[in-house]
Amino acid sequence: MDITTDVCVVGAGPAGLTLALLMLRSGVRVTVVERARSFDREYRGEILQPGAMKLLDDLGVLVGARARGSYELGRFQLVENERLLMNIDYGTLPPPYGFLLSLPQQHLLSELFDACSRYPDFTYLDGCGLRELAGDGNAVTGIVCGQGERRRQITAPITVAADGRYSKTRRLAGIEQHRLEAFAHDILWFRVQSEDRRDRAVRVHRTDGAPVLIYDSYPDCVQIGWTLPHNGYREIAEKGVESLRTQIARAVPGYADQVLEQIQDLSDLTLLDVFSGYAEEWAADGLVLIGDSAHTHSPIGAQGINLAVQDAVLLHPVLISALQTGGFSKTELSGWVPGRRKDIEKVFTLQARQSKAMLGGGGRIAGAIRPLAARALAHTPVYDKILRTIAFGDRPVTVRSDLFGEAESTRWGASGP
Repeated sequence: MDITTDVCVVGAGPAGLTLALLMLRSGVRVTVVERARSFDREYRGEILQPGAMKLLDDLGVLVGARARGSYELGRFQLVENERLLMNIDYGTLPPPYGFLLSLPQQHLLSELFDACSRYPDFTYLDGCGLRELAGDGNAVTGIVCGQGERRRQITAPITVAADGRYSKTRRLAGIEQHRLEAFAHDILWFRVQSEDRRDRAVRVHRTDGAPVLIYDSYPDCVQIGWTLPHNGYREIAEKGVESLRTQIARAVPGYADQVLEQIQDLSDLTLLDVFSGYAEEWAADGLVLIGDSAHTHSPIGAQGINLAVQDAVLLHPVLISALQTGGFSKTELSGWVPGRRKDIEKVFTLQARQSKAMLGGGGRIAGAIRPLAARALAHTPVYDKILRTIAFGDRPVTVRSDLFGEAESTRWGASGP
């Protein structure tokens, strides 16, 4: 059965489901289309910055998501050959969000989904991959998804691409993505069981080998990201899993036993192609891109979910206005883009600097300068500014709760009774 709705969201990730909940609370009909059949799958991004926590708390979903299982992480540390070079204390931030939160992404998505499901105007189609965009002239007027008996045409004045860094929606719309090769590393991600977790910190360990990112992950696990040269995985993998496992164990001696015991096959590792990039356009007539579909980031600084949630919050009033006025052109849907692009450009710059500082070369000169620079930075006003920018963003983002429950009439103007 075909569906007529006010907003069609492609992708049920943090950006898509946060936006769906915001729109539903404003009385708008929302259909979310997701290719996967459940949230029970492997995710890599699971650290929430304080800014995202506050927004999700304002939406009433943070407490429930945390109750499903999570860990507070109080510090971000840079360690080189057992020397603590940088110790960023999130406890210096204003309460109640003075920490990082290690939260399995499926817990967040499940809580957002449950919140959306309380609204009768929410339609969710899982296992329904995008097939094509529907159009009326140059404007997007919805999508076609699924196949066979599950094929659906969804008609909506606004379609939102929230389907990730390899967005099919973006590709079908003919919007080019510009990839920024700003990082010299890829990352092999994996997790090991570790009931006696060491501490509640996110750590980058620099040893004689490759830098390694480590943090506690619920339940009783440790997430480990082992860096390797960009496009260098094939050469390393050809030597076999035993050689690779030995190298990783040497880089993380505190978890060497778990690595040697639990990493049995190359399939136990996930290669993450580390790059940043941005879509040439973030809107077209009837179409908006948010989250990784619009701008893709490296895992450095744990910004992915933070930025996705912020995008949804910033787009919410733009879509409400469009539905109220019936204006769905690229110009009207792009009102939030110029300011947001400036925010994202600053994140790109900050992440590139973080990557150079934490993952950069370990030559003799760099090794001598890095601890001095790190200690000096910690005692300057710049330190506090950088921490707040990483935690909350370059400018305040606020949920427009004044729009909740007041947009019931927009649906009629958007797509008919």
